[in-house]
Amino acid sequence: MAKIICTVTNDLTYDQRMIRICTSLAKAGYEVVLVGRKRPHSKALKKELFQQKRIKCRFDKGKIFYIEYNIRLFIYLAKTKFDALCAVDLDTLAPAFFWSRFRKKSLVYDAHEYFTEVPEVVDRPVVKAIWSGLARFIIPRLKHAYTVGPEVARIFTERYGIPFEVIRNLPVRQQRNALHNTALPKKSTDDFILLYQGVLNEGRGIETIFEALCQLPEFVKLWLVGEGDLSDFLRKLSETKQLRDRIHFLGYRSPEELRAITPQAQLGLNLLADKGLSYYYSLANKCFDYIQAGIPAIHMDFPEYKALGKVYPAFLFLSALNPSELARLVHQLIQNPPQYQALQAACEQAAATLHWELEEEKLLAFYAKVIAP
Repeated sequence: MAKIICTVTNDLTYDQRMIRICTSLAKAGYEVVLVGRKRPHSKALKKELFQQKRIKCRFDKGKIFYIEYNIRLFIYLAKTKFDALCAVDLDTLAPAFFWSRFRKKSLVYDAHEYFTEVPEVVDRPVVKAIWSGLARFIIPRLKHAYTVGPEVARIFTERYGIPFEVIRNLPVRQQRNALHNTALPKKSTDDFILLYQGVLNEGRGIETIFEALCQLPEFVKLWLVGEGDLSDFLRKLSETKQLRDRIHFLGYRSPEELRAITPQAQLGLNLLADKGLSYYYSLANKCFDYIQAGIPAIHMDFPEYKALGKVYPAFLFLSALNPSELARLVHQLIQNPPQYQALQAACEQAAATLHWELEEEKLLAFYAKVIAP
């Protein structure tokens, strides 16, 4: 049985994407190990079809964390046998590249995002130069790579001179199951629920949503699923704007809970600042999660979402992070039930094809070229 080690820098608990990928590989007959990090408040890992390993670090963020984690990952790989490595993003690529070369094993580069163009990097010239230099040195020397969207694949192929395949971050096909054992805010039949799922970080348009909410009727509520760097700030902001009763912070939720929560909202939100090419060319998993849940969404007027919207008209688009324009779009859907129902119908049509059970065929075909199961 061929052994594949996949490496990430998160703590694995909420990484729906890698859980899907590793589960599919395990079902196909590979021995799979997913390696991440153990954080101070990490929850116990749920048992999966693949093995999970978390590396404990002294430092939890910043440059020192990345240096420490890469050193510890380097040591782990030195002591572990494998037939192939899969490095997810640049922050785990260096140790994987060294040991794949040293042992003459296959290396897959999984570009989950346009790493050198994320907001945390793009405004820091020295940090960006380091990551960009690493990318220019390693990626052109690779044979196997994939990413999550066509536009990023095109850019990477042109920049690094190697082909990048596209394996989208699609959710599993969903049944509309009732929600069990998950505490949610009380919801009346008149409530119109806006849903944001994802990290609560800068550049995600969450402050814009708060401002828009001030311009919308009282029955419009907001559920935020996730946590992040802005968690404390946003909780205080909700009180400052007297929105405490209309904004509900649901915190981190397991993938199973999230799949049950999402269909209970009326409208999904996926807002991003045009800050770095990673956001501009993104194709977020929440886009497809909303589709599978059967709820329309508002996305930014960015290339990947526009292209998808031409095939499946299940969205409305926002050209900039403008609270008044966002409020206008939400109000438009509330006042126009036929338009809302048309978007819902488009979601149902899209859900029939935009799911992991079809996308995993591309994943398995890709790995079959890398290594036999």
